[in-house]
Amino acid sequence: MAKRLVKRRAPDHSQPLRWAVQCAFLLLNVWIGVQFYFFVRHYETFGATALVDRPPGVEGWLPIASLMNLKVVLLTGALPSVHPAGVFLLVAFLAISFLLRKAFCSWLCPIGTISEWLWRIGRSTFRRNFRLPRWADVALRSLKYILMALFLYAVASMSVPDIRAFLDGPYGVISDVKMLNFFRFLGVTSAIVLGALVLLSVFVQNFWCRYLCPYGALLGLVARFSPARIRRAPDACIDCAKCAVVCPARLRVDKLIEIRSPECTGCLDCVAVCPAEGALCMAAGKRRPIPAWAFAAAIGVLFFGILGYAQLSGYWRSNLPSQVYQNLVPRANEFAHP
Repeated sequence: MAKRLVKRRAPDHSQPLRWAVQCAFLLLNVWIGVQFYFFVRHYETFGATALVDRPPGVEGWLPIASLMNLKVVLLTGALPSVHPAGVFLLVAFLAISFLLRKAFCSWLCPIGTISEWLWRIGRSTFRRNFRLPRWADVALRSLKYILMALFLYAVASMSVPDIRAFLDGPYGVISDVKMLNFFRFLGVTSAIVLGALVLLSVFVQNFWCRYLCPYGALLGLVARFSPARIRRAPDACIDCAKCAVVCPARLRVDKLIEIRSPECTGCLDCVAVCPAEGALCMAAGKRRPIPAWAFAAAIGVLFFGILGYAQLSGYWRSNLPSQVYQNLVPRANEFAHP
């Protein structure tokens, strides 16, 4: 039998590009965290430290408040006065998921980036990552959807006046400070849980993202409607199965014509490793393939476009009086969740 001639692909540069975007976004979040810390310290020390601007980007770490505010926007058409940046960040991430798969998780999310680094460290150290049995994997994967459903139910069951009362109250106003204090003054139980999640992420690939992240579950469901999908051309495929081996979501890329699973994050790992020209690509429907640079550029356009609109239109900042923070920040631990 004559050997099948296979045209080799040109070198793929999608993963160095994705790594650069991940690092840039992680550094951006570190900068936001440091700036927010000094903002909080100014009010905790009653002005003994220099005042820095509160970075609105910190609201990206308040997804539940953002969901509440998004509901108010959809029902009333009025943007919130407290944590408005969170709404635009949520809309940006939803838009990215709708058009470009769950790319937020593999290109932008700092937790996703750290999780990826952890399992790669585990693989390089122990030569492997562990896979749970199928029955356990399916059962655990349902947890993130259950958590997502509980959060969506909680938001859906609240009326607009209830949401406004919650977010405009002391707890809602400084919920970002409460989040910071959670990590600053970590209790024993919380430290053990976080340590366990880190350890599990070293041994089990993407443990948090795969089994527990409700945010990723929501974005994955939105991504089900995305026109951008990994497509395989059977005529060009050489059945090496390298794409399935490297897929962090454990999808059978080598057996399917297109990937519709909500677990696909658009990381392009499978495309990068494919050795056959034209066998695998990210494409919008059945149209021309989307190059990695165009995919990354589209993420950037959506993200910076939506956030740029928020800033230019004056809807980016909470603009609360300094006296509000002076009164609430030093007493943050006094306010319990309503």
